[in-house]
Amino acid sequence: MINSEVDILRLRDKTHLTFHKEHDDKVIIRPCPPGEPVCTDNDGNDGHPFCFVYATVFKKVKLRFPLTRFERELLTELDIAPAQLHPNGWAFVRAYQIVCAYLGHPASVDVFLFLFEAKNPGDRLWVSFNGIAGRSILSIFQQSYKDWKGKFVRICCNDQSPTLLDGFPLYWVDKGKKDSQDHFRKARSPEKMGELDRDLCNFWKEVASTNTTLPTSSIIKFEFYEDQLDFYIGPSLHFAWIFLPVPSLFYFFIKFVSIMLSCAYSCIANYLHP
Repeated sequence: MINSEVDILRLRDKTHLTFHKEHDDKVIIRPCPPGEPVCTDNDGNDGHPFCFVYATVFKKVKLRFPLTRFERELLTELDIAPAQLHPNGWAFVRAYQIVCAYLGHPASVDVFLFLFEAKNPGDRLWVSFNGIAGRSILSIFQQSYKDWKGKFVRICCNDQSPTLLDGFPLYWVDKGKKDSQDHFRKARSPEKMGELDRDLCNFWKEVASTNTTLPTSSIIKFEFYEDQLDFYIGPSLHFAWIFLPVPSLFYFFIKFVSIMLSCAYSCIANYLHP
C-alpha cells in the first residue's frame, strides 16, 4: 500500500486525478495505514466516505476522478467497488470510452456488457472482463500484470466536491458469496436494448467479424492525440462505417473526410517541398 505523503506526492506528479490538473485540490488522496486491507469499510475513516484505488490504475490506465457517468453506472451494475476491478478490466473500460468518443456516440453499459463478460473472481478476489468470442474488439492491456496489488490509496472528497464519490459502490463487496460462477453477469442480449444500443451491438459484431482488434494500450496512451487515434482506430474501422447508427454515421463521415484531407495535404506538402 501507499502509506506516506511522499508516495502521494510522487503519484500526483505522475498522473492527473481529475480531468483538469488545476482541479486536483478537489480530490483528497490519503495514504493507507500499514497493514490496512483493501476491503476495509468506512469505519476505517471515522465514518467519512472514501474508496480505495490501486496506484497502477492512475499511473498506467490513466483513470481520473471524478469518474464518468459510464464508469459509475458500470460499477453499480456489477455491484463492485473501484478496487475490485482488475487493472486490465479498467483498461478495457477506459479504451472503450475513448473509442466511443472518437466515433461520436455515448458509451453504453449495455453495449459494453454485450462485448465483455464479467468474470466471477472466486478465490482470485478481483473481477475481470473477458472479450466474448465473436465480439472481441480490444486487446488485453498487459498479459502479465505484476507488482500492483500492494499499492493503493484512499480517495476522499472535500467541501469543494461533496458529490465526488456519489453514484457507485465504495467498499468491497464479497462477490464470491453473493454470486455464483454460473450467473455472474453473463453477456447481454441486444433484444431488450434500445434501438441505438442494438445498432451499436450490430456495428461491433461487424467489426469483430473481420478479426479486427484495437490496441488498448496505444488507445489509452494517445487519448488526447487525435492524429494518433486516427492512426490506431480510423483504418481499422473505416470498412464498417456503413453499420454505424445514423447519429454516429455523420460524425464518423466528417472525421473520415478530415483524415483524407489531412493525408492529401501532407502528400502535396511533401511533393512541393521534398
